[in-house]
Amino acid sequence: MGIVEQIYASAANVGLLRACIWHPSGGTAPQTAQVGFSAPDDTVFEGLALNTDYAITYPASVFVGLTARDTVEIDGQAYQVREVRALSDGSEMRAKLTRI
Repeated sequence: MGIVEQIYASAANVGLLRACIWHPSGGTAPQTAQVGFSAPDDTVFEGLALNTDYAITYPASVFVGLTARDTVEIDGQAYQVREVRALSDGSEMRAKLTRI
């Protein structure tokens, strides 16, 4: 387990993450992982700005193959993935979402 996975595991243990279910568009079985979730009106940068997008962050080792147009579910609400990109050194990913 890499450092990013350890950080996410620790964050999950203290309730900072949310369960996310990915429904791959290829028809394979859904996958579940703990992710960071941000929604519009969440503050970012220590309260200096407001977030305007729905997004998830997660280790690159989970949700391998997540792409635009796939569907994820968080707290019973469905979202369509708009964009997926690697952060920093590629060990963490960020997916921008649209609520559906």
